[in-house]
This record gives sequence, C-alpha cells and structure tokens, in this order.
Amino acid sequence: MFLLKKYLSLAVFLFLLFSCQSETDEENNNAQGTITNVSPLTTYLQRVAMVQTVQDNVIDGSSYCTIKLPYTVTVNNQQIAVNTTADYQKVVDNINASNYDDDIVKIDFPVTMVYYNYIEKLIPNQADFDSLIDYWNLYPDLLSKINGLKINYPITINIYNSASQIASSQSIISDQAFFNFIKNLNESQYISLKYPITIADYNGQTKSITNNLEFENAIKYAIDYCPENNIVTLDFEQTLTNGFWEIPYYFDDTVKTSNYSGYSFVFKSDKSVVASKGGVYETGQWESTVQYGVRELKIHFTSELLGKLNFNWKLFEFNNSQIRLRDVGTTTDYLYFQKK
Repeated sequence: MFLLKKYLSLAVFLFLLFSCQSETDEENNNAQGTITNVSPLTTYLQRVAMVQTVQDNVIDGSSYCTIKLPYTVTVNNQQIAVNTTADYQKVVDNINASNYDDDIVKIDFPVTMVYYNYIEKLIPNQADFDSLIDYWNLYPDLLSKINGLKINYPITINIYNSASQIASSQSIISDQAFFNFIKNLNESQYISLKYPITIADYNGQTKSITNNLEFENAIKYAIDYCPENNIVTLDFEQTLTNGFWEIPYYFDDTVKTSNYSGYSFVFKSDKSVVASKGGVYETGQWESTVQYGVRELKIHFTSELLGKLNFNWKLFEFNNSQIRLRDVGTTTDYLYFQKK
C-alpha cells in the first residue's frame, strides 16, 4: 500500500510539474523523464562536473588530481610561474626545446592539490606528493572526469522526494555545485532536468540539449572524440576475454540487477561465454563487431533468465575493469560488467 501511495504521489508531482509549464516545456520534459541517484545519466553528469585534472598531467602525472594555481616549477634549471592554465604550455615548450636534457619537472612546495571530487589537500613536500601520486596509481581504472563537454550554467533541476512527498526545485550555478548536488542525492529522490540546456563541446561549438537521450549522446560523443578522454588505448575484445566479470547494473524498463547477483561471466576467445552461479554453468555465445563506427556486443543465451541479456548492445565506454553497454530504442536499456 505504501509503494502504491509513493508512486501515485510521484505521478501527481510530475503532472503538476509539467502542467505548470508551457506546451514547449511540457513536450521537452515528458520526453526526458526522471532519473535517480543510480541512473546512468546521473553518474555520467557527475563525471562531467568533476574537476578538470588532465591539463597539468605533464607536471603532476595524475588524471585524478590537479595542482591549485598559482605555483612555480623548475624545468631544466628554468623556473616557470604557473599562474594560469595557459602557462602549462610553457612547461611543455621547455620540455620539447631539446632532446639532450633530463626534462625533470620539479615542483616548488608547498602546493595545494585539488582532487577530482573538489577535496583539497596541502602537500608540504616531495615525499608527500610522491605518496599521493602512488595512491592514485593504485586505481588506474577509476572512471574519471569526462572532458570535452561544458555545461552552460545556471540550470534548473526539479526534485521530488518520495519519502517526504515534497516537491522542490534548485538552481545549479557551477560544476562544483552540480557535482555535490548529485553526490548528496539519496534513493528516495527523483530529479528532472529542465530543458533546454546549452553545452559546448571540446571544439567550443555550442549545442542546445532538449532531453536526457540527447544529453547522454553528447556525453558519448565527448568520450569517443575528445583526446583528453582517450589517454590509454585498449583493445575491446582482448579486455573482454581477460578474467571474470559480474553484472553491477542491468536496466530493462526497470532496474533488474538483483536477478543476476552471484553470476560470474567468462568471455572466451572462441566466442563462447560461460555464466556460472552456485556450481551451475550455462554456455552461450558472444560476437563483437563495429557498425558505422560504433562497437557492438551481441550476447546469446538460451535459458529464460540469461536470455533476457540477448541484445545487440552498443558499447558506451570501457576500461580494464568496467564495460558499459546500452541498447537505444523506444526506451534505453543498460548492461554493465565489472571485473570480479
């Protein structure tokens, strides 16, 4: 009875929310729908809103943190003041000036490091700095910031709390505010982005986004084409056939991840895939192709439960420990694998 009341309240909220807007706004919002703290788009948006950290990799060597401006470095006995992001090029130019020097970048401590999640830490010396970088190197496959897409703020987010049955809205004015907003979402909150939202791609071209799928596709474009998101090149089939995988997220109209809890998947080079749980094994087939520049993964099982995974999945992104797939139709379904 409680669940019925919860969803009836959500339906009433959405009706009131959309009916108070113009016909154009109503069309846009009905097309984009609501998302929660575990929705794929929510997690992608949080990564878009992370701190930009790759621009000074030539200095700090990490994509998960950046050195807070201003500071100074010494390269090949030349001291360089890094006061703005444009000054990173001075460091690069010094390194490239000669092939006969050591090109060692020495940071003048203390400096303040800013992590991808906006946490700041004062680093007093080289030893502490080395320890910090060693720590981040323990997580080479952590999904980092999605570069190449900038949101034009402010944006408005409508919120419905199913626990308190309270509707509200919030204006977001910066990446940091957006990151923290998503970070603090709980499972009882449903959010709806108010469209249109203007973004800029890595070429500086602006685009008006009118629904969730367009936003997700813009993020996918940034992942594929922005050079800062493709620092390491991996072979998909080699990655897929290496090790054991589990399903951390599966969405088919609704979240159905729990149906596959405890399953382990091994993709073999002979194009077979073995799923196992509790000593019971089932063998299926897989095939990966590239169609019109998009990597696809086709899975085929014969049992009723595993057969529900039988889609021609499109690859969204992957690294050595995570594979994210989607199937876009009248609705969008998602299948994630992560290394066990």
